[in-house]
Amino acid sequence: MRITTRSRYATRMVIDIALHCDEGPVQIGDIARRQNISVKYLEKLIRELRKAGLIRSRRGPQGGHMLARPASEITVGDIVRVLECPPDSDGCDCAEKVCGTCSRAGECITRGIWIETARGMYEKLDSYVIGNLV
Repeated sequence: MRITTRSRYATRMVIDIALHCDEGPVQIGDIARRQNISVKYLEKLIRELRKAGLIRSRRGPQGGHMLARPASEITVGDIVRVLECPPDSDGCDCAEKVCGTCSRAGECITRGIWIETARGMYEKLDSYVIGNLV
């Protein structure tokens, strides 16, 4: 499974918010400037992370974005699942995404390899806790 730019940028954004949350809600323009990522791109990612319950947002002049949970409770795996897994994922660590759309999935003798590989990748990503990275 490939980790896309969406997941990499979202992880950078969540870490940036965790690093600067002591100053209050973090504005997306500040994140964009520090991370050298376009505001429009970050806005798309923020919407998905907010919908998943990882980010909270506040509108207005003192508005911005905050972590919805403590940084010690958010893993890189959580972020990647939001951005890479199908919306109807049944919580199987998204391993099925590797083979789920393949027309040969039912008869494939290597399917187990790809599912185990995806599970191993998510186990590793879950070992990286945002609070520890900060």
